[in-house]
Amino acid sequence: MYKEMSAEERRRMLEDEMKAYKKLAKKGMSVDMTRGRPSKEQLEIAMPMLEAAGYYDYSAGVADARNYGEPAGTKAARALFGELLGVKPAEVIVSDGSSLDMMYNAVQFAMQFGVMGGVPWNKQGRVKFICAAPGYDRHFSICAAFGIDMITVPMKDDGPDMDLIEPLVRTDVSIKGMWCVPKYSNPTGIIYSDEVVSRIAAMKHAAEDFRVFWDNAYAVHGLYGNDDRLKSVYDAAKKAGNGDMIYQFASTSKITFAGSGVAAFAASEANVADMLGKMFFKQINPNKVNQVMHVNFLKDVENIKRIMARHAEILRPKFELFERKLSEAFGESGDVRWSKPRGGYFISLDVPGCAKRVVSLAAEAGVKFTAAGSTYPYMQDDADGNIRIAPSVPSLDETEFATDVLISSIRIALLERSLR
Repeated sequence: MYKEMSAEERRRMLEDEMKAYKKLAKKGMSVDMTRGRPSKEQLEIAMPMLEAAGYYDYSAGVADARNYGEPAGTKAARALFGELLGVKPAEVIVSDGSSLDMMYNAVQFAMQFGVMGGVPWNKQGRVKFICAAPGYDRHFSICAAFGIDMITVPMKDDGPDMDLIEPLVRTDVSIKGMWCVPKYSNPTGIIYSDEVVSRIAAMKHAAEDFRVFWDNAYAVHGLYGNDDRLKSVYDAAKKAGNGDMIYQFASTSKITFAGSGVAAFAASEANVADMLGKMFFKQINPNKVNQVMHVNFLKDVENIKRIMARHAEILRPKFELFERKLSEAFGESGDVRWSKPRGGYFISLDVPGCAKRVVSLAAEAGVKFTAAGSTYPYMQDDADGNIRIAPSVPSLDETEFATDVLISSIRIALLERSLR
């Protein structure tokens, strides 16, 4: 409680903390917490998929997976992702790599060719997207790459602020999209409430070609089992007469191999047909050999949950260590707040007025975090408060060191600010 101390007490405390900080920095360790990547131990879980590759039946589908054909993906892969996302196989396209690639394609196609026969977005004047913040920096980067204006709205404890979003989308025809990470949201870890999902699904939109980009990247990525429920936005949207409004995305990037997985786009059959029509000119078909391998390894949603339980055993101690040490250091301090996610890959830390200084201090001591401001459109965090923590890659010992450095950096930044 620095505000209750005299200036002299705070100066002495800052001197002591700088000594502790320099002692940590002298360890010469280097820890990267910039991105939410699976650790080597997690990647090893999927190695049996490759070891059994020579025994899979690649000719069991509609077309031999080793040959041309099935531009929407194999029948089995579409069925598996349909089960995972709660849609029909005919409402799924399975493709290569990451869901980010498919999201980029969806935006590019809309900008260049329009949505379902409509006027291309880049011929309609300024294009805007709703961006809840703190949020996923790569979503914002896509908008920036295409010159799309981003409208920042606050992320609340149950999802984006719908009281602000609904009137904007209802009245502004230039608003064409909205980014959502609805389960274990990046970086806050929240799960959208049933009410928020229902309000999103039922939104009135001035633009006929408005789409909700529903990035369900962490659908089965619970740290404490996979029973945390997310209401189906697609079912709710169909019930509200908005079935064409939803674009869903998912991938195996944090289930099997982050760099060599498969990704899925799920939407109404009309949207799927529209997307396939545009993809026709881009590729003959996806890597169906990889899809056969993934389906044989993953099998079904229940088996995916069992696989993800093994991931959770590796990830959970790192998240719990962070929570324990931050609680010991700061307790219920109003100056330092952090999320307590039940899944996903991130922790959202708020140190108002100090984020840039904290990130800079941590980097000097050997611990890298995503740049302060990255979780906001245009990197404009007016409060200079939010820092995204990604504890997945470092070992437990490295996580402890990184957390100690972070705590020391926060104390220094807060004391410096109190002495200005």
